[in-house]
Order: sequence, then C-alpha cells, then structure tokens
Amino acid sequence: MPRFLQQVQAVIDRLTMALNVLGTLLILALMVLINSDVIGRGVFLSPVSGVPELVSMSIVAIVFLQVGQAFRMGRFTRTDALINVLEKRAPRIRAGLELVYSAAGFFIIGALLNASYPLFIKAWDRNTFVGTVGDFIAPIWPVKLVILIGCAALILQLAMSAIRSAIEMVSGRKVVLPDSAGGHDAV
Repeated sequence: MPRFLQQVQAVIDRLTMALNVLGTLLILALMVLINSDVIGRGVFLSPVSGVPELVSMSIVAIVFLQVGQAFRMGRFTRTDALINVLEKRAPRIRAGLELVYSAAGFFIIGALLNASYPLFIKAWDRNTFVGTVGDFIAPIWPVKLVILIGCAALILQLAMSAIRSAIEMVSGRKVVLPDSAGGHDAV
C-alpha cells in the first residue's frame, strides 16, 4: 500500500480510536449517573433528575462514537465463512467481495449521514430538548452531532477498506498495515 495511504489510514485510525475512547468515557459516566440515581432513590428517597432521558440519548451517542473503531477492528456482524475459504483459494475474489461489502457500507452510511444532517440542523435551530420544563431538560442537538461525526468516521474507515480491497484485488496479495502499537495488523 502506498506510503501516503498508510499515513491517511493512520490519521483515520487515530480519529476513530479517539471517538472510541470518548464512547468508553461516556459509558463510565453513565454508570456513575445510574448508580447515583439508584443510591439516591434507595438511601435518600430522591432520584437524580433526567436519568432516563440521559441514558436514552447516551446509548445512541455511544453507538455512533464507537462504530468506526468497531469496523476497523473487524467487529461488525457478518458471516465470514465464505471469506475465510476464499482467503487462501482465491484472494482476488475475496478482495472483490470485501470491496463490494465496503462500498455498500459506504453508500448506506452516506445515506444515513445525508438523512441525519437535516435532523441535526432542525434540532439546533429549534433548540429541541428532552425532559420536562421545571424538572430537567437537555438539548438533543449534541446527540445529533455525534451521529454525524460517527457516520463520517465510519465512512472514512469504509473508504479506506474499499481502497485496500481494490489494491488487494489488483495485486492478489493481502495488504498489511503497520499497527499503531508497533506491530502489524492485517486488514
């Protein structure tokens, strides 16, 4: 794989790793919030306001913060039985299937990004919120923004995967990228 593409992949990998870390920190914050609510209810007879709203919005944010890294690490749900057989017997056909998979994902997530952008603008312009006025309210635009960012990160990973697959299809050899930890990660 050309050096330039390796550098682009490294930048995209750092971005998706950073988003993944943010998603993990959000999970930890959510755990603290839920435990505080449970303790508040049980011990002080006073729940934390807005926990159900924050949990529902956070779950969506966590998914989109971590989706790019999940794809990068090969943790998307799919059946690899055929791909594994083709790995040794017909590497170019395997690469072609991977190219179709990545391209299809690219266009599907692109459509999701395109459909989500107007929803973000609407939430931003109207200052839409969840909760009850006087008790707890939270704007929904941050979650809509996270959806856009997560889709963009996944599109970048899918584009790089398609490029790698195209190179593998032409060359007939597996592309091995240097791993950020100093090892090598076959992608």
